[in-house]
Amino acid sequence: MLLPRKKYLSAGLAGVLCSTALFGLTAAHADGKNNLHLPGMRDRPHTPDNSFTRMFPDLPPYAPPTDEARTQAKKLGEKGGVIDAVDNLTDPIQSIINPGVFSPHNPDNPNMTAGVTFFGQFLDHDITLDPRSPLLERSNPKKTTNFRTAAFDLDSMYGDGPQGSPELYDLSSGEIKMKVEAIPGSELVSRKGAIRFDLPRDPNNTAILGDSRNAEHVILAQFHLAMLRFHNAVIDHLRADPAHADQSAEQIFKKAQRQVRWHYQWIIVHEFLPLTIGQELVDNLLRKGPRFYRIDDDSDGRHDRHSKDPLLPIEFSVAAYRFGHSQIRPSYRLNFGPTGGSPVFAFLFDDTQDPNDSDPNDMRGGKRAPRRFVDWQTFFKFDNNFRPNKKIDGKLSSVVMLLPGSRGPAPGLPSDGVQSLASRNLMRHVNFGIPSGQAIARKMGVPVLTPAQLDELKPFDMEKSTPLWYYILKEAELMEDGLRLGPVGGRIVGEVFIGLLKADETSYLAARPNWTPVLPSVTSGDFRITDLLTFAGVVPPLE
Repeated sequence: MLLPRKKYLSAGLAGVLCSTALFGLTAAHADGKNNLHLPGMRDRPHTPDNSFTRMFPDLPPYAPPTDEARTQAKKLGEKGGVIDAVDNLTDPIQSIINPGVFSPHNPDNPNMTAGVTFFGQFLDHDITLDPRSPLLERSNPKKTTNFRTAAFDLDSMYGDGPQGSPELYDLSSGEIKMKVEAIPGSELVSRKGAIRFDLPRDPNNTAILGDSRNAEHVILAQFHLAMLRFHNAVIDHLRADPAHADQSAEQIFKKAQRQVRWHYQWIIVHEFLPLTIGQELVDNLLRKGPRFYRIDDDSDGRHDRHSKDPLLPIEFSVAAYRFGHSQIRPSYRLNFGPTGGSPVFAFLFDDTQDPNDSDPNDMRGGKRAPRRFVDWQTFFKFDNNFRPNKKIDGKLSSVVMLLPGSRGPAPGLPSDGVQSLASRNLMRHVNFGIPSGQAIARKMGVPVLTPAQLDELKPFDMEKSTPLWYYILKEAELMEDGLRLGPVGGRIVGEVFIGLLKADETSYLAARPNWTPVLPSVTSGDFRITDLLTFAGVVPPLE
C-alpha cells in the first residue's frame, strides 16, 4: 500500500500545451478521419507535405535569427526572472487554499476552472505535433512537418482506426470499443470503493494510445481515458436503442465516432472558445469567418501540394496557443482519497524524485499506482469543490521554470539543457522568425501596447518589439484583466479554431451547422465538459 507516503503528491508536468514536448507515437491516417479499414502509417504525417505556414508572411521577425537574440530570449524566460511568478512552493495545500500568500504574483482566474487548462492541452495534441524542430537553431515552418491532421477529429485518440491501430481497440464484447484498464488496488484509495481506470499499458508501463504526449502527466492521461470511455459509453447508448438492433459493429462504430467528434466539437465552440476569447468574437468569426488565417494558403508557392488539409500558422502553434502555460497552477488536488481518508494534493512536478520510483511523488507519466487517478470535481464545476486556474498574464507558475529531467528520463523532459518552459517558448520565436506582437496588432488595426506598458522588457531591448507569446500574455493581463485573451491573441486562436472546423467537411459546423447535441445533458440541446465526463462514467460520487 502506498498511502503511508506523504499526504500530498508532488506532481510533474513537462510541457503543458507544448506541441513539441515529447517525441511519441503518431497517428496519421489515409483520409484524415481515421475511420475503419485504413492502412497503418505509423510514424508518418497524414501527407508528406503537411507542414506549418505563416499567418503574417509580410511582417518581419521581432528579432534577427542570431545566437545573441536567442540568448536574450532565454534570459527573459529564466527561473527567477521577469516571467517567474516566484511562488512559495513549500506546501501544495496552502498553495491552493491560500494563494494570496503563497502565490501573490500569480492570481486565480474566477472565470475558468482548473480543468480548462488541460482540456486546452488535449485540443493542442489533436491538431499539432512537431517532434523535430531544433531549439538551438533556425527553423523554417514550411519545412517543419505537422504529424497531426489539422482538424478536431480526435486522431490522437482513434489512431488509424481498428484495423490500422488494433492495439488501441477492444473487440471482446463484439463491439468496437477503446481499450481501458482498471487500476489494481484503486478501490482501496477511492471514495466509496469505486474502481478507477487507466490507459492501457505495456509491461514497461508505457501507455498504449494514439498520441503518447497525452500520457505526459496524470491529469492529461486521465482526460484521454475519459474520452476513451466516452466513446465506449456512446457505443452502449446506441446499441441500447432498438432502432440500431440490426446494425453491425462497424456501423455502430461509425455512428458513435461521429457523435463523439460532434459533441467534442460542440464543447470547443460553445464552451472553450467563449471562455478563452469571448462570446462576441466567437459569434463574429462564425458569421464572417477568418480575416487573416488563409485556410488554402499557398504563399510558399507549393502549388503541387498533394494535401488539401489546412496548414497551421506558426504564430498560432508557437506563440498564441501557448497562452495556457500561464494558466497552470503551482499545485492541484488530484483526488479526494478514500472515504474518510485524505485527499491527494500535487505540485506540478518535483525533479528531486527518483525517476525509477514506481509511484513517485510527482505526476510524471509512465507510472501506474492505486492513487494515480483524478476526481474531476476539483477540475470542473460539478459542485462547490472545483478550483480555478490562473489568470492569463505575464507570469508563469514557478514549477514550470525548471522542467523535470535532471535526475533521469521523464516524459516530456527537455533533452537540450533548457529547462524553463518560458525560455523554450521565447527561443522558438527567434528560430521561426515570428513577428512582434506590436507589428501584428498594427496589422490587425487593434490597440497596441506601449513601451511603458512593457517597461520590464527594457533590459532585454524588447519593449518596442516584443515576442508574440509574451505580448499576448501581457495584452490579456492589461486589456482583459487576465480573464481571457485580448484582441491579438483572441483573434489568432479564434480564427484558427473556427477556420479548422469550417474547413473540415465532416465537422458538425461544416456538415450540419444547425445541429445540436443529442446525448443526455444537464441542459437539453447543449453539452458541456461536465456532461461529457458524467456520460463517460468517470465521475463517481464523493458521498
